[in-house]
Amino acid sequence: MASLYTQQSRNVFKTWLLMGVFLAIVMAIGYGASYYFNNSFILYIAVGFALIMNISAYWFSDKVAIASTGAKPADENEYRELHRIIENLSITAGLPKPRVYIINDPAPNAFAAGRNKEHAVVAVTTGLLGMMDRSELEGVLAHELSHIGNRDILVMTVAVVLVGFISVLADMAMRMSLFGGGGDRENKNPIALIAIIVAMILAPIAAQLIQLAISRRREFLADASGALLTRYPDGLASALGKIGSYSAPMQRASTSTAHLFISNPFGAQGRKSAGQWLQKLFSTHPPVVERISALHGMRV
Repeated sequence: MASLYTQQSRNVFKTWLLMGVFLAIVMAIGYGASYYFNNSFILYIAVGFALIMNISAYWFSDKVAIASTGAKPADENEYRELHRIIENLSITAGLPKPRVYIINDPAPNAFAAGRNKEHAVVAVTTGLLGMMDRSELEGVLAHELSHIGNRDILVMTVAVVLVGFISVLADMAMRMSLFGGGGDRENKNPIALIAIIVAMILAPIAAQLIQLAISRRREFLADASGALLTRYPDGLASALGKIGSYSAPMQRASTSTAHLFISNPFGAQGRKSAGQWLQKLFSTHPPVVERISALHGMRV
């Protein structure tokens, strides 16, 4: 039976393995575009644009998340118990206490955001506070603090930058090919040219799928880290069971912030359906049943 420590190690390894595949796609599409157009200037334009846009989004990620979800600062007198739990868990994790926010929404959910541990926020919905007992709430909050401690925000920012880079590069390359760019294409291997064009079309899709896979993997890692922090995996497992059984979406659910939440803000996960495999492939979160099973299979 795997321990929490081995589960963390495996998830970290798999996350960085996925990032390595990401980098391979970047290098492959970059080489292909250079070969096809006999001009590497497009690479500099694409990478500069993607970096500026995505680093800006990263720098203001906490403010964007708070504004898009309608979160409000949690008053320390009204939400004294919430502040106390977060403060105790932060001390245990060796982290500064993040700013605490409340989302007025009956759907049980929570998220953490911020560019680093010194500029982090944790937000929970009123539905989560009303549905969870203390051990379950501790499990959820430990999960969110683990995202901060594990530097998940940094990993996801790198992923977003690479997705933006690949998408912009592929889009520019395809537009140039439609308008007749490409240099001495008649002197090049036609099979190689066809392969490059196909790669330009498929690369953004592959990059998006890898980003989603990284997002799902980091949820498993935060589950393991959160359970290690509280020393009680059953608390988080029970909380995920309650969250997963709530079918209604959040009132201000958004695809731009969906990956931040502990569970998909668009509704319950793990339902049986004909398109379940495809739904899982394009989801920002792993099925709740798989997360609960992993937690039950762990030992501290």
